[in-house]
This record gives sequence, structure tokens and C-alpha cells, in this order.
Amino acid sequence: QVQLVESGGGLVQAGGSLRLSCAASGRTLSLYTMGWFRQVPGEERKFVGYISRSGDTTYYTDSVKGRFTISRDNAKNTVYLQMNSLKPEDTAVYYCAADGVRDGAVFAHQYAYWGQGTQVTVSS
Repeated sequence: QVQLVESGGGLVQAGGSLRLSCAASGRTLSLYTMGWFRQVPGEERKFVGYISRSGDTTYYTDSVKGRFTISRDNAKNTVYLQMNSLKPEDTAVYYCAADGVRDGAVFAHQYAYWGQGTQVTVSS
């Protein structure tokens, strides 16, 4: 079992940048495809992107393509979400998640392990 802890959230102005981190413990992160999701109150958790076990493959939802980048450092057991050109509509709680079965997954139910989330607020 792997435990995940997100950090790096905060308040930023539109057009700014933030980098979220997701630190894993319990098992080596290289065993897992890692996904990022976000959620606003009253809505379901939505897929942002994922990175494959090796880091060779990334995939993003259309609304963040070209602005967000997921990377991983398996030696540090950490995954990152670099968010640039932030928009107010990016405001949400961001979660990282781990899937030990597939090399890519876009649905929340495919991920077995979740962090507690970190708030990102983008002001206009």
C-alpha cells in the first residue's frame, strides 16, 4: 500500500504558476501510474492528467494541455504538477492518485490510492 501527500497549493493571480508535489511513502512510486485530479464543491472529481510508471508517457485533459506538465522523480518518490498560465477556472482542490494496474488511466475509479488534496485558488 502506498500513502500519498500533496503539497504546494495556495493562492495565485491569474497568469501565475504553481508547482504541486505528491510525495509517496510505503511503496516505491515506480510501481504506479500517477494521476492528478481536481474537484470543486458540488462537482465530481475530474481528471487532469497522468504520467506512466516510467515517465515516458503523459496525457492531459484538453483544458490544461500546453499549460500543465506532470513529471516524476522515482528516486525521490515524488510526482509533480507544474501549472502555468493559471486561470480562475483552475481553482479547485487538487488530488494525486496512484494506479498499480494500468500504464494509463483517466477515470477516478481506476485509481486505488489517493492523497488528501491541496487547495489551489486562482484570483482574477
